[in-house]
Amino acid sequence: MLKEKAVASLGQPSLLMPAWIKAALAANDRLKLYLTLLQSAAQHASTPDGPVGRWEEDIAHAGLQDAPWAQELVSGAYYDDDLLILPHMENLLEALSNDLSIMARPVCDTGQASASDIAGRRDYWLQQLHTLADNEGLPRAALNELTHGDRQRGDSLHLLVMDLHKQINALSSELATEDIDGAHAWQVNDDDRPLIRAFMRGLHRTAALKFSHPGLDTAVTRDGERLLIQNDIGTNDVHVLVIEVQDNTISLTYSDLHPGRFGFFRQMLEDMGFTWQIFDPRVSEGLNAGKPYMVGQARLEAQNNAQLQAGLENVASRIVFVIDWNRARKRLQHFVGKSQAVELLSQAARNDWGHIAWLMAGAERLVYNAMQSLDIEAFQVGDRLDDVLGEAVASAYLLELLRISSVLLRQQQPISLVADEARVLLARVLRQRTFEFDLLAEHAAFTHALAEGLCDALENPGDAAQTQAQVLRAKNWERQADHLLMDARERAERRPRWLPVVDCLAKADDVADALEEATFMHSLTLIHPAPGLPADVRAALCQLAATTLAAIQDQVKAIEIARQVSQRADGPDSELFLQTLWRMLRAERQCDELFRQARTTMVKNLHNAPMDLMLANDLAATIEKATDNLLQVGYALRQMVLNKTGMSA
Repeated sequence: MLKEKAVASLGQPSLLMPAWIKAALAANDRLKLYLTLLQSAAQHASTPDGPVGRWEEDIAHAGLQDAPWAQELVSGAYYDDDLLILPHMENLLEALSNDLSIMARPVCDTGQASASDIAGRRDYWLQQLHTLADNEGLPRAALNELTHGDRQRGDSLHLLVMDLHKQINALSSELATEDIDGAHAWQVNDDDRPLIRAFMRGLHRTAALKFSHPGLDTAVTRDGERLLIQNDIGTNDVHVLVIEVQDNTISLTYSDLHPGRFGFFRQMLEDMGFTWQIFDPRVSEGLNAGKPYMVGQARLEAQNNAQLQAGLENVASRIVFVIDWNRARKRLQHFVGKSQAVELLSQAARNDWGHIAWLMAGAERLVYNAMQSLDIEAFQVGDRLDDVLGEAVASAYLLELLRISSVLLRQQQPISLVADEARVLLARVLRQRTFEFDLLAEHAAFTHALAEGLCDALENPGDAAQTQAQVLRAKNWERQADHLLMDARERAERRPRWLPVVDCLAKADDVADALEEATFMHSLTLIHPAPGLPADVRAALCQLAATTLAAIQDQVKAIEIARQVSQRADGPDSELFLQTLWRMLRAERQCDELFRQARTTMVKNLHNAPMDLMLANDLAATIEKATDNLLQVGYALRQMVLNKTGMSA
């Protein structure tokens, strides 16, 4: 991790050492506690009946109140033959790796030749911890290698931590800095202090949202006319933010290896009034494995000192939201599309919830476990959340989960409570979901378009090109309606609860088929040398088609009202639903009568034109067939709603 090189590549001297030393000393405390907990877990596993001990005070002293897994590390340990099985072992190994990296930075990542030996030891133990993460437990030999303090037995993680601590203490004595609200500052003027405090005020406002994740250490110094502020965002070597303040202007240089996260941060600052200049992707020797990374500069021109301080405070408050952003985006994409995942992270940032709590609570495992805990018909292996719930409902669920995770973990509630909330919330969403009505409404929209198109064709017969366009458009709508039915059938193969939806859609598809066929048959009446239908016949057919269209409009209304019907079905929505439904069903009787009237008109006007009479009669019969099928749709929809709400039939 070569932050100094990254800062230098952005045209600034190193500002990192004071912040790194402070972070390293805190990491030292945590590492020693982790190793002590590990040894106590092994002792408890060997003598399960012995006292477990209380670790709350030590955990709090090390600043690990937001790591509830540490409390359970000792009490839940046991041996399986030669393996020490630890609850949350993956959390322990990740914490050891992160804090070892943080502790080694001041010694290993400054380019000093004398650091090569200890850097090699660091890299070795990082690799060992990574390898151990693939195991179900810790072998006794690995446990001893991690924790022993006897140099005659060779190196250990414990010995490396001790040696790093000595060197960090030596480095610390060489630096003369002051602390300004948590910022490591040196060689600053009195006029700089209000600006530094404004930046730290914004940082502290949201810093708790990073929990125990490394990052956000701040270093400040003056370089001539410029006040320089550097924030240690995280552990990646090119993820760097440097701020210059001069003459009421904030110039912020930001580098990132992830274009998506770069765009996310850029948008947050643009919303605050910053303007950006984006440079070509940069490649620097020794950084990001030689791969290109994004660099840009944002500027804000303040009108006075108050605006300048507000700009610094606002910028600082947003930094926490880029920590682990890409990791959160990838995990959200298990359930929604990429653009929606980015929007969820943006909303979580705007509401000051963040995403790290959700990651700590289990991220995708949290959601998958909630899905698996519910009715097996609701979710099956391979189901995507947005496929089952719809994108809007799935996104709303995930956003609420981001909020709940943030609130509960900041209250130092256990992760198990977040998991319970995730299950309860998903169960509530499933009870209220109307995704099946989404499919019905979309299909009804195509049917409505077909009916409108037929009415327009009957009322305003066009030329051959217009007629052909009407036929092709109707065919396209009918095919899209077919695809919705096929989608529902695929769902029903995995979840039987979709069978009533398939039944309703199949009947609705018969309506769409009849209307598409009627549009085609009408085109036959306009083929040369046919003169078209007489005005009286067209008027009768128009009335029949208009009544059918009105019934389909009631179908659309009934579906929308059905979304709002309460589960007890004792409110005004249920009465309105039934009134709309019965009006739709009565239209079938009206169309029967209109069909007879139309046939009478045809005989009077077309008795000398048998071909036209046949076509007109078949056209009227096909339209009337659509209303017959619509009657079946009404009954199926009624039964669906009765079953869903518990109303008596």
